[in-house]
Amino acid sequence: MGKRIVILGSTGSIGRRTLDVVQGLGQDWRVVGLAAGENWQELAKQARKFLPRYVAIANPRYLELLRNALKDLPVEVSAGDNAVRDLSELPEADFVLCAIMGAQSISSVLRAIDAGKDVGLASKEALVLAGEQVMSRAREKGVKLLPVDSEHSAIFQSLEAGRQEEVNRIILTASGGPFRSWTKEDIHNATLEQALNHPTWAMGKKITIDSASMMNKALEIIEAKYLFDTSADAIEVVVHPESIVHSLVEFCDGAVIGQFSIPDMAIPIQYALTWPERKECIGRRLNLAEICQLSFYKPDYEKFPALRLAYEVASRGGTCGAVFNAANERSVEYFMSAKLKFGEIIELVEKVLTNHDWISKPCLEELLQADQWARDEVDKCIRNL
Repeated sequence: MGKRIVILGSTGSIGRRTLDVVQGLGQDWRVVGLAAGENWQELAKQARKFLPRYVAIANPRYLELLRNALKDLPVEVSAGDNAVRDLSELPEADFVLCAIMGAQSISSVLRAIDAGKDVGLASKEALVLAGEQVMSRAREKGVKLLPVDSEHSAIFQSLEAGRQEEVNRIILTASGGPFRSWTKEDIHNATLEQALNHPTWAMGKKITIDSASMMNKALEIIEAKYLFDTSADAIEVVVHPESIVHSLVEFCDGAVIGQFSIPDMAIPIQYALTWPERKECIGRRLNLAEICQLSFYKPDYEKFPALRLAYEVASRGGTCGAVFNAANERSVEYFMSAKLKFGEIIELVEKVLTNHDWISKPCLEELLQADQWARDEVDKCIRNL
């Protein structure tokens, strides 16, 4: 049985791959809503191909261009952040895939949950910033949050081999990024071009830079804590350059269950869409004989201090996640505009994290205020350089 799907962030790498998956699943799977930030040309192409009933673009300046491009189709076109969020609760949708990057994903995820929709979560920031609020709301409404990133999808699938109380630890794998064999000094002085040269995955610029600093894995530690209701101490990061083992779970009897596949986002996306069933894959299958070798290493916390900070943030909770994520987002923007060195990104994140006024049990408004404070604090630090 198919589903009626809304895709928020349809023009990004996850959104585009999701549309590939939907096309491969067949006619029972329908896209009823598409939303993007600014890429109205790609959004128009997608709307013509998949014929959703609703299309929204976050930046209002592109509204008329998008409307004109789709004027011959029976589609309702709207613009603005609220228009994007409105798609989260369409009555005709069964499933909302949220691939909006950054803190702005939170309200869309919460509105989808409140509307009783199962959510495919590609936006890890929603849980990093407001994990307690998002997960408690999902439990209250009886909806399922299905991870779309490869690591958490692997954990989700592996956890089905046992019960929560039988889990000993979660093993989160990481490719190590382009700088895994570099010296600390070379990493500090890495260029934008070097940071964007990921050895395994083709992703957007921001997440690729986060992978180079291992901030992406740091955020995934925090996400895993909330998504799987565990402690930071029960999560271990292992560097796995081949990116074939996407993560594992060790149970109390010593058994380790993992999910193996080629590095293709179509696999976790499709699992989230079709859960609790499985469907034929649209891409290549794994041939272990061709791989020959799988290697695993401990990460270097001196070269990649984001990992150390992540355990502190996950253990402390409260407003730490909001500040950690926002300070990184803003610092990456400054690195991309050549106002920070690569190694200064995490240094600045740690400084802002240390300086913030921690709230142990914040409400959503306080989390959003902490997010904005962290961005402003990064701006202030840059002005004082």
